[in-house]
Amino acid sequence: MDIVLNIYDHWLLTPYVYPKTGWPENNPIRQLISLTLLVNIHGVLLYFLLASFSYFFLFDKQLMKHSLFLKNQIQQEIKVTLKNIPLMSLPTIIIFMFEIHGYSKLYDSTERSYNLIQFLKEFITFLFFTDMFIYFIHRSLHHRLLYKHLHKLHHQWIIPTPFASHAFQWFDGFLQSSPYHLYVFLFPLHKLSYLGFFIFVNIWTVSIHDGNYSVPKYLRPIINGAAHHNDHHQYYNCNYGQFFTFWDRLMNTFHLPFVYSKKRKNEKY
Repeated sequence: MDIVLNIYDHWLLTPYVYPKTGWPENNPIRQLISLTLLVNIHGVLLYFLLASFSYFFLFDKQLMKHSLFLKNQIQQEIKVTLKNIPLMSLPTIIIFMFEIHGYSKLYDSTERSYNLIQFLKEFITFLFFTDMFIYFIHRSLHHRLLYKHLHKLHHQWIIPTPFASHAFQWFDGFLQSSPYHLYVFLFPLHKLSYLGFFIFVNIWTVSIHDGNYSVPKYLRPIINGAAHHNDHHQYYNCNYGQFFTFWDRLMNTFHLPFVYSKKRKNEKY
């Protein structure tokens, strides 16, 4: 995150926003204020950009005819998201502060070599690490002691649209994003990869809510796509994984997506 902050400091914040305050760029109060603004503004912009693109070009509009699709659902999804992004960002910003001040294992190319092989190693380990932790966090959020208070809000959308992708109660959303942040405190990760993975995670989160089930047949048993997650929204007790079906299969919570079964022809809207 220091890459983004440094760019904004150089081109905008130092020359136009903070010149009279006398705060140096490494002042913690200044960094906290800047991060709060940047994280919230970019979070909202990224949400609308990705969700809107998915809705207009990928989302199956026929799903909106489903009997379980709510009246004014998209407006509700957007409202919940905009209400909770500022709260969700608070603990995230604190983590970013620790990263900026060198407490994580993030590195740049001046500190160690970085090439395609290193990128692929980091990407694969990042995917498997976060997928494992998100599975257990997500499944625990369905426990009766937590579900009503944290995760139930997201499950209002039984037939979700891309705009439901970030429509979480704020602490629920932070908990499910926490493995991404935890990773960089345990394993080395290049700073550019960190930003790239962050964008990828947001794209994936939108994609599993887009109702587009066009995953290649040979990947369907492996990849936890929109079909798997759509069944999760409808049946609640299956397909908790984020990227892969591995943990669902191992923990006996895997459910073959309804749209991939022969029963699809019997579905009524």
